[in-house]
Amino acid sequence: MTDTQVLNWTESICPVCLKKIPAKRLKRGQAVFMEKTCPDHGDFGVEVWGGHLPYEDWNRIKEPSTPVNPATTVQDGCPFDCGLCPDHQQHSCCVLLEVTDRCNLGCPICFASSGDEENDPPMEELLDTLEDLLTRGGPLNIQLSGGEPTVRDDIPQLIVKGKEMGHPFFQLNTNGIRLAEEGGYAEALAQAGLDCVFLQFDGITDQVYREIRGRDLFETKKKAIEACKKSGIGVVLVPTLKEGTNTNQVGDILRFAAANLPTVTGVHFQPMTFAGRFPEGAPVNRFTLSHLLHAIEEQTEGQMKMTDFSPAEAENAYCSFSGSFLVNRDGSFKAKTSGKASSCGCGSPVPETPVCGCGSPLPKAADRASQARAYVAKAWKGQARVRPAMSVRGTSTDSLDDFLDSLRNRQLAISAMTFMDAWNLDLDRLRDCYIHIAEGKRLIPFCAYNLTAQDGRTLYR
Repeated sequence: MTDTQVLNWTESICPVCLKKIPAKRLKRGQAVFMEKTCPDHGDFGVEVWGGHLPYEDWNRIKEPSTPVNPATTVQDGCPFDCGLCPDHQQHSCCVLLEVTDRCNLGCPICFASSGDEENDPPMEELLDTLEDLLTRGGPLNIQLSGGEPTVRDDIPQLIVKGKEMGHPFFQLNTNGIRLAEEGGYAEALAQAGLDCVFLQFDGITDQVYREIRGRDLFETKKKAIEACKKSGIGVVLVPTLKEGTNTNQVGDILRFAAANLPTVTGVHFQPMTFAGRFPEGAPVNRFTLSHLLHAIEEQTEGQMKMTDFSPAEAENAYCSFSGSFLVNRDGSFKAKTSGKASSCGCGSPVPETPVCGCGSPLPKAADRASQARAYVAKAWKGQARVRPAMSVRGTSTDSLDDFLDSLRNRQLAISAMTFMDAWNLDLDRLRDCYIHIAEGKRLIPFCAYNLTAQDGRTLYR
């Protein structure tokens, strides 16, 4: 019989009525479950950590930091006062600016439940939001999202104006269809100052895309990457991992990324969350971060080890992990960082005295989110290839060339983030969130914004 142990208590919500209820973290063997009871709708349980690494050892102490210029007050308590409210415990790292609800796909899995209703916010409203973000901890890293943002024709103009305001880093969250099909579009984005394409990339076979996205898309993804390569835009591959569909392609995705360096700068895995539009029913057993770490080690034949990755420190340790790797010329991987080192959550080791991009020490209350922003902007941005080093006589200096090539062109940032839904929402984690969605003058944590009840009702979206 499996040993059962109550680790501690937190708060969550009922997946049926979204009422706040107590929840306990329960250890069964090496796996950890969240269990909770709604007085009106009964008992719920869901796996939040597999048995591949000790749950307790993964935790990190995170110093709380009050948001800059909160837009809301505390009235009903978390998760009902998001804005951010003064009880939130982290500044923003990446802010999603949703520029449309429209999409040119109809994916069976979509946390935004995107459709074809045309009701895009006007450019003036988006610019007002970007201006307001400067008063709430900005300048910030901005991700243009939706819906599918490229269905709008004014994305290049938005990037130009956003950078003129002072926001230093813009990434585009896209399925890649317009990049692949419209000649010159990637170049227009590059000229506008786009730093990174956050490319939906679920696998290396069309069967995966048919199940998750509803149509064959693998060739489209490759064409989108090629367009970004020609335009000098960095690409981060973003797989949504659905157990039984593409979790056996984790290693293949990493090898594909390595084969497409330096255009592909990273892979950012996202285990599926049950919010928005998703297949009926939410399973008790999940593909958790620890399952993903085990899959990475197993499917790379130990070239990437679970211990090569670090939990986040800028956000809650159980939200994400990261690691940084060199890709050898034979395609094998070598860890640059040890999992024992502190991490900002995106793969960058945290120094004893955190500093901002200019080298000045940061105040402790703001350092983690600020450092995460700086690292993402550096690691995910596209870079031109380094030209071979030449000696005085004009012959190639192979050793220096190899060093420069590895330094600039053979690095791969690997990270993952597991978002929460109504079944596994943990308010301790939510208060630590630093991925926020901008809605007017409010900033709402990603997982709160997309919370979806069993009947499809949402809390914020």
